[in-house]
Amino acid sequence: MPSATGPSTPAVVVEGVTKEFRIPKERVHTFKERALHPLRRPGFNAFSALEDVSFAVQPGEFFGIVGRNGSGKSTLLKCLAGIYPTTAGRIFVDGRLSTFIELGVGFNPDLAARDNVVINGVMLGMTPAAARERFEEVLEFSELHEFVDLKLKNYSSGMQVRLAFSVAIQVDADILLVDEVLAVGDAAFQQKCFDVFHRLRDEGRTILFVTHDMGSVVRFCHRAMLLERGRVRLVGDPDEVANHYLEVNFDRQQEATRARGEHSDPNRFGDRSAEIVEAWFEDERGEPTPTLRQGREVTFRARVVFREPVTDPIFGVGFENADRHWLFTTNSTLTEERTGTFESGDEVTFSVRFENVFASGRIHATPAVAHFGGGGQWIDRRERLVSAVCTAPRSLGAMVDLPHDFRLELRRAATPSEAVR
Repeated sequence: MPSATGPSTPAVVVEGVTKEFRIPKERVHTFKERALHPLRRPGFNAFSALEDVSFAVQPGEFFGIVGRNGSGKSTLLKCLAGIYPTTAGRIFVDGRLSTFIELGVGFNPDLAARDNVVINGVMLGMTPAAARERFEEVLEFSELHEFVDLKLKNYSSGMQVRLAFSVAIQVDADILLVDEVLAVGDAAFQQKCFDVFHRLRDEGRTILFVTHDMGSVVRFCHRAMLLERGRVRLVGDPDEVANHYLEVNFDRQQEATRARGEHSDPNRFGDRSAEIVEAWFEDERGEPTPTLRQGREVTFRARVVFREPVTDPIFGVGFENADRHWLFTTNSTLTEERTGTFESGDEVTFSVRFENVFASGRIHATPAVAHFGGGGQWIDRRERLVSAVCTAPRSLGAMVDLPHDFRLELRRAATPSEAVR
């Protein structure tokens, strides 16, 4: 891991950057309105997206930038990329820069993949010859061989993003600006994207990574920064920043709960447009049970009642042991990208069925319902709502006991007489 305080020259330095947008109080929509009132000068309201932001990123560092929607993350990346001028402050970049901000910008829908790869590659800084040479690599990574002669206007949005990502990773840049581009394609393609970012990090590229996914922050980043309302709230260890990010979300949601005059539960978070009213475990016969036998099928169920209309909520649950180590988490996005629209009064029960491989001891379930789109915008999250005791015939000290075969294959040493022969 690169040192954040080493003697090397930083790859990126941001000093006191402020970015303001002017929003007109009155809009002129037609030429007639302008002609009738030629001297009218509409006033403006100033909106500050970034305020006095300062930080430095060392060469080879994978630096995460997190925050709620509207906190200024994408604006900051666009200032770094030169898309937006800063209102105040300075930005220094030492090295060749490539952006993964708006994948597919510049694609021509009336051209096929080959031409678009060359055009997009040139826009990202490659020479036309280099872009053409790498076309087969782009096609191989994007897995779009059978659609190579199809015009892009006939591609799905997911196919276009896959092609754009495959072009972007071909750019030989020292510094990469990445804005929420890991959630492209299906699970297999997403894993390829993760592998690419592992490789780029291992190669010592400097990467600034904007995301809502705290798992990716902890997984990839050496350090991270939390933005809140355009200001730097914290810069430090990814685990610490991820925890503060969740606290900011929970604090906001608890404020909304108090504003509605509702009781604030320290182990419950969300705007309560739907409520998890109960949860339980069932054994392999479908009977509720407080005891889970290892090696048997287990089902977790949670009942949710909607208080307001909600579109495409995400349902999920996490299981942790008594030491608060997460054992297993899952949610509805793994099987259902969209869950549908629910009206006030609707009730739904979601379930997760799995073989119990957990070690002996008590496990706790934290069910949750969240708004679609990520960012930790909870509808209702109930920490350690229900628990059960796992029983097992043995205990080897691990968190799980996976079904497995253990074998010994003996090859005896040759005797002296056999060795001579």
